[in-house]
Amino acid sequence: MADLRSTRWIVAKGIALLGIAVAAAALTLLESPSLRTAFLLAVLVWASCRFYYFLFYVLERYVDPTLRYAGLMALARSILAKRA
Repeated sequence: MADLRSTRWIVAKGIALLGIAVAAAALTLLESPSLRTAFLLAVLVWASCRFYYFLFYVLERYVDPTLRYAGLMALARSILAKRA
């Protein structure tokens, strides 16, 4: 699969992903409207963002500069190839 290079499609993808996240959070809060649920959703979002940052920035910059990959599957293949 080729890399996405069109600025318009990249922005559209970002907006679509934001819409999905907002809809999922809203539906979760509608199903279980409590401060506890809202707090847990906020923690989930924060932790997911930090994990994404770790995978796509920290590993490349501070652990192994040769770790350059396009996604999670590419990362897994890279790690498995280094083990073999």
